[in-house]
Amino acid sequence: MNFWLELILKLVAILGFVLTGALVVIYAELKAGSHMQSRIGPYYAGGRWGWAQPLADGLKFLQKEDLAPAAADRTVYGLAPYVVMMSTIAVFVVIPFGPDMVGRDLDLGIYFVLAVSSLSVLGILMAGWSSANKYSLMGGLRAAAQLIAYELPLVLVSAAVVIQAGTMSLNGIVASQAQTWFTVGGVDVSAPFLIKGQIIGFTIFMIASVAELSRIPFDMPIAESELTMGYLTEYSGIRFTMFFLGEYAAMISLSAIAATLYLGGYAVPGVSGNILNVIGPGVMLAKISLLVFIFIWIRWTWPRLREDQLQHLAWRWLIPISLANIAVISIFKVAF
Repeated sequence: MNFWLELILKLVAILGFVLTGALVVIYAELKAGSHMQSRIGPYYAGGRWGWAQPLADGLKFLQKEDLAPAAADRTVYGLAPYVVMMSTIAVFVVIPFGPDMVGRDLDLGIYFVLAVSSLSVLGILMAGWSSANKYSLMGGLRAAAQLIAYELPLVLVSAAVVIQAGTMSLNGIVASQAQTWFTVGGVDVSAPFLIKGQIIGFTIFMIASVAELSRIPFDMPIAESELTMGYLTEYSGIRFTMFFLGEYAAMISLSAIAATLYLGGYAVPGVSGNILNVIGPGVMLAKISLLVFIFIWIRWTWPRLREDQLQHLAWRWLIPISLANIAVISIFKVAF
């Protein structure tokens, strides 16, 4: 196949998956949150189940006027939401949904994922600074401090997985988890890294992921009671929609990374070869859905932390534990 045609088809597939998935996750959060709070939730848009509510909200935002403050740096202000969105979409280029179902299988796949996902910090800083609003600037600075603090434990626990797998390729990490762990009665047993010593790493990854998403209990950058809406204060119309979709797309991307690193990705015990290209996407989507539900559950369960509590958790607990986790995994890797 022509290189450019293949590239275009893969980009269209990734965009379709991310945008469709974001709408599904928005609906899931509306319904799950309503049940957790004993409310009905979306009811009229789309009939009894309210399935069309995300589409109705999207159309509402598209009809709103796209405003920018008079003192704003309009170029930076306009590009910021697209930087955030594209940093999320680019992650899916290397996420494998089957042995051959991956946009590009890079040898440095996990390095690419962590590098690209961190670009969202730039987009948030661009939004906060360019808005010429003190609340937006404070929200952007809060977000930058938060994302930098929690990017470190995210990288460290991912490094522990790389050490255990012996490769930085995401396909290689999935294959490592599919290898035989032990044999019982002539039956080969495999297990994901979550079971093979990475429970602490998985827990830290999920906590850091919630902070990366700036969701409750780590939503200080957009705290309505303090900063009105933080770096989003001045945004409206399509640009606000891009930030909104970006948050839910990031939930899917971080869930996909966690599923790949800790839950075995598309792999199924006892199944190999081309069969995984058929059932692998379904397996991967099921694992992503489970982790997305955990994110939603946390959102409607925990209260907001203070800024000092957030930084204390990252620097005094998560980072030292992540370093200790690397040491322990390294020792077991060499010894066993």
